[in-house]
Amino acid sequence: MVREQYTTTTPGTSLERPKNEYVYKIGIYGWRKRCLYLFVLLLLIILVVNFSLTIWILKVMWFSPTGMGHLRVTKEGLRLEGESEFLFPLYAKEIHSRVDSSLLLQSTHNVTVNARNSNGEVTGRLNVGPKMVEFHGQQFQINSKDGKPLFTVDENEVVIGTDKLRVTGPEGALFEHSVETPLVKAEAFKQLRLESPTRSLSMDAPRGINIKAQAGNIEALSQMDIKLQSSDGVLLLDAETVRLPKLPEGTRGGSGISQGLYEICVCPDGKLYLSVAGVGSTCQEYSRVCQ
Repeated sequence: MVREQYTTTTPGTSLERPKNEYVYKIGIYGWRKRCLYLFVLLLLIILVVNFSLTIWILKVMWFSPTGMGHLRVTKEGLRLEGESEFLFPLYAKEIHSRVDSSLLLQSTHNVTVNARNSNGEVTGRLNVGPKMVEFHGQQFQINSKDGKPLFTVDENEVVIGTDKLRVTGPEGALFEHSVETPLVKAEAFKQLRLESPTRSLSMDAPRGINIKAQAGNIEALSQMDIKLQSSDGVLLLDAETVRLPKLPEGTRGGSGISQGLYEICVCPDGKLYLSVAGVGSTCQEYSRVCQ
């Protein structure tokens, strides 16, 4: 920039214009200018690299207006497609699978599902391990499609709500304590055995016990005694033939001694009674016992 001075003159006089006394230069020159250009160039390079990295991250992570990668944001919530891995706890109200596939929860150790109350305390826990499936809670229940309870477990009892309970093991079912059921039935063309190897077998019912074999025999085997007792009633043997094949028979002894043997007699109404055995039959048709 040049600064000029002007001198006023009167007409008729001439003066020489003075020379420029001072000259000022405005701007950045020298090494400062080169550093400024280098800094601007460096900023442009960083901007291009950042923009390229941003484009690469968006492409690799599959960012889209609806989500990221296999994760989609819908009106109903979040949707994951394919396999997903969670490194930290997952909190969700509901978890659903696709319509055409099942829901798979996979882990290298255990799969644990916890239910907590408002205070953060665990009220129910389902732990699926490599050797055992454990459930901790007040009650465990399995329902059918229509909501009917099929299997219920709590601290007091185990309830099976199905119409039929089938045990297919070769050794049958083992009960260490009492069993309460309205019906015990064998599978078709199979035998039903109620066995107590080392203890007694007891069947109690307030209104009677019915044992029926529609196409076979009923056998009661015991190493010791079999007792049929009725405290208030009769013992009825309703059959075409009643046989006692191993009943000892009386033999003729000296002076009519019965040798401690007894004879089973039958009254006209079917009542049985014992009579001291003799040489001949001691049964009387009109015995006092039959009246």
